Amino acid sequence: MRAPVIQEEPSGCGIASVANILGKTYSEMKAIANGLDIYASDEALWSDTQYIRRMLAYANVQTSKSEIPFVSWDALPDLALLSIKHHQENGVNFWHWVVFKRVDGQPFVLDSASYLPSNIRHDFEAMQPKWFIEVLDA
Repeated sequence: MRAPVIQEEPSGCGIASVANILGKTYSEMKAIANGLDIYASDEALWSDTQYIRRMLAYANVQTSKSEIPFVSWDALPDLALLSIKHHQENGVNFWHWVVFKRVDGQPFVLDSASYLPSNIRHDFEAMQPKWFIEVLDA
């Protein structure tokens, strides 16, 4: 497995998460995103799922049609985008994107935040996802 992609901008977690799914670098994914009129400087990346869906669709990756409420880690599919760190600012919901993967039955989370001691996380109890988007065919 390649090293997890680290976000290079405060609101770059969506770009980094898609890069982690597609096996691209942050700069490669940022160039693709910019070509789709998606920019890390746009705070909507934290509060709207259409951007991450458009980046994945551009790579012909299908996702679940809607956001699925998080029930448990065991109930997650083998590949999903998770929304964690939910909060509101001026009545708008914001979150941080991470990637959940299960490989050979072993679950882990790829978290692109630059301040983490490890970007491969197993501290599931600390993350508290609200919902997820299943990634169907990456």
